[in-house]
Amino acid sequence: MRKKRWIECLLVVGLIVLGGWAYQTRQVNKANMTITAVGSTALQPLVEAAGEDYSTHHLGTFINVQGGGSGTGLSQVQEGAVDIGNADIFAEEQKGIKANRLQDHRVAVVGITPIVNQSVGVHQLTTTQLINIFTGKVRNWSQVGGNNQKIVILNRAQGSGTRTTFERFGLKNHRSIAAQEQDSSGMVRQIVSTTPGAISYVGFSYVDKSVQAVSLNGVAPTNQNVASNEWPIWSYEHMYTSKTPQPLAQRFIKYVQSRQIQNSLVRRLVYISMADMNVTRDGQGRVHKVEASHE
Repeated sequence: MRKKRWIECLLVVGLIVLGGWAYQTRQVNKANMTITAVGSTALQPLVEAAGEDYSTHHLGTFINVQGGGSGTGLSQVQEGAVDIGNADIFAEEQKGIKANRLQDHRVAVVGITPIVNQSVGVHQLTTTQLINIFTGKVRNWSQVGGNNQKIVILNRAQGSGTRTTFERFGLKNHRSIAAQEQDSSGMVRQIVSTTPGAISYVGFSYVDKSVQAVSLNGVAPTNQNVASNEWPIWSYEHMYTSKTPQPLAQRFIKYVQSRQIQNSLVRRLVYISMADMNVTRDGQGRVHKVEASHE
């Protein structure tokens, strides 16, 4: 009888140990099958859609995507807090980031356009007019051919790659005057759509019927014009990792760069596939024509 109880006790202990081991194994596997990507809200729709698609084809994986802006993405991946830092700018453009410690993975190109509230009565501007608006020299829409309405400027937050790109290539390195700031492209669109006289800027993928995209110097904000650099306000979409990225993060980025995703999600979400670009641009802003055709 005593021997039987002893055997039963051993079995119970064995089951407890086995259960604990199985739980820990599940937790480790779960951690290994989850990656977090943080940063650019301009890139966020693509990474979210690709993440959902990837998880559908790779059961048990989870891609956690968050915004916060390019500066946040770069700083967090540099600190090792996240697996992927999404950015609209080169790492060397962001103050405090040591680009040589990160690995750059370009996954698409995004065009950025000024947007205005539908009430302003303006569909196109010159670059000079755009600069004058954002530097405060022009304060009423009637001064640039619009309605007699006060101009309300809305900026992206400091550290935003969209803002950096817009000021560098749209405002010719002029800085916008102090104004209300938002760290989300979706919120920028919502505020512009409901605020009479408002103007801001977003990636092409955020433009819808609630706001008016603005042409510049007679050139419309289209993917075709970005591909030829006729529309100069664009940037690469980068997914930065450490020099030795987590294997799952590396596989996911290769998935985003694959022909399948480039030909489907990238184009459907109004980004420009790398293969469609007729020019390249480096971190110093120098543009070069692509000589060899893409297969």
